[in-house]
Amino acid sequence: MFGQTTTPTPPPTERGLEDLDAAALAYAARIQGLPPERRHEARDDLVRFALPFAGRLARRYRGRGEPLEDLEQVARLGLVNAVDRYDPERGSFTAYAAITIVGEIKRHFRDRTWGVHVPRRLRDLILEVGQATAALTSELSRAPTVAELAMRLETPEEEILAALESAAGYSPASLNAPVGGESSAEFGDLVGESDNALESVDDRVTVSGLLHRLPWRERRILAMRFYGNQTQAEIAARFGISQMHVSRLLSRALTWLRQAMLADAPPPWQNGTAEAEAEPAKVRISVRQNGDRVVVEVGGEVDRDGADQLRRAMLEAVTGQPREVVVDLVGAGGFDAGGIAALMAGRDAAVRTGVPLRLTRVQPAVRRSLAAAGLPAGD
Repeated sequence: MFGQTTTPTPPPTERGLEDLDAAALAYAARIQGLPPERRHEARDDLVRFALPFAGRLARRYRGRGEPLEDLEQVARLGLVNAVDRYDPERGSFTAYAAITIVGEIKRHFRDRTWGVHVPRRLRDLILEVGQATAALTSELSRAPTVAELAMRLETPEEEILAALESAAGYSPASLNAPVGGESSAEFGDLVGESDNALESVDDRVTVSGLLHRLPWRERRILAMRFYGNQTQAEIAARFGISQMHVSRLLSRALTWLRQAMLADAPPPWQNGTAEAEAEPAKVRISVRQNGDRVVVEVGGEVDRDGADQLRRAMLEAVTGQPREVVVDLVGAGGFDAGGIAALMAGRDAAVRTGVPLRLTRVQPAVRRSLAAAGLPAGD
């Protein structure tokens, strides 16, 4: 056909594996000038002829945790790649096919047989550490140290240690493996323990949502007492109130939290009476003109409910273009995030209009909050 005489690849029954190079040369000569469909036939003949050679290489790696059938399949894939890439001018087909097939098998072990994900760079180093360990053990008649391995491979000791630790990920122990003997216990029964904190997850999430419904002062006191481990006396000194009053505030807040957690809907917060009412609770804001100066007096606790009122009052005071705006905080007991944001909005508006704005008579507890927000306060 096509005016050429082709030399068929000898069948495996007539030739042994020692004639693999001759068969490859015959295949290279046979496909010259053939159309693609005929070339596929010739390639298939050579692959079938060399299958025993690929199987022999695959059997060298049996007993390493992979089924022999999988290794033979990988070896056949390497054989096909070797046939497709074969160039007679580059030397022996047998040598080239052996390198290609063994490379595919090693790549299979490297990429497919690890029990956990290990970076490729580390997997390559693990192979080098294994070879260096075998060589040094033969030379030293003992197991080499990490320093000796690092010197042999010219690699930092930290990377050698990482490779040794990661090697355990090649075939991790099964959690269902029996512990031993006639016991029915499994390895997984010995790992970990019951987490008692899991039972309180729902309570923690519920309390977290309810805390935001409390006034700023009560939230702050609860945080200082149960998260900051501060005593009632230390809290009282921070707020400038009596220790007895701190005790009442804690008791009232905890009682409300218990009721709210047991109820379908949280009950409304009651500010209380007597000494509790002596402390400023609700925000009180007044704006008065003092000559060419505007004074904004703030009292109570400025939370998210009173933040809008404070913001409007400060913006109105700045809009009138007075000589100065003074924010008197002598009666302010606390500011939450919304109250701080309202003060910052008023300051920004004063900067835009060029009106000086000054915070004065600030309580110690409030001064720390303002300083953390970058709001300087005068005397």
